[in-house]
Amino acid sequence: MLSNDILRSLRYTLKANNNDMVRILALSDMESTSAGFDTWMTKEDEEGFVRCPDIILSGFLNGLIYDKRGKDPAAPELALERRVNNNTVLKKLRIAFSLKTDDIVAIMTEQKYRVSVPEVTAMMRAPDHKNYRECGDQFLRNFLRGLTHRVHHPKV
Repeated sequence: MLSNDILRSLRYTLKANNNDMVRILALSDMESTSAGFDTWMTKEDEEGFVRCPDIILSGFLNGLIYDKRGKDPAAPELALERRVNNNTVLKKLRIAFSLKTDDIVAIMTEQKYRVSVPEVTAMMRAPDHKNYRECGDQFLRNFLRGLTHRVHHPKV
């Protein structure tokens, strides 16, 4: 999935504007401008589209973790990945929103996407693990849609 699509989806999930996005990115000691986010929010087929670098997405996800869970001064800084894949995005969102494996399964079930607990845990493994499973674009797209629904319509 394109970094731009992920950022656009997260912006909607968080009900954030460009300034909020810049603030979250700054929490991971990275800089951007509101205009920079404007170009990354442009859709692929629109004029002015600029592909968002993976390191920006990685920094934003780290900033989101700090924003949602707080920054522990004793802990080392979260590493910035130069190459971000769907598994990395899923892992970081799981941390930021304090989701358990069962929560991810429930989100996917609400989206009418069948997935089992072992499949989800396989996506959380290291890439060199024998039971590692790649997180596909369709899975991540459905997860982001379900996460948005869960954030906007929390259960009472």
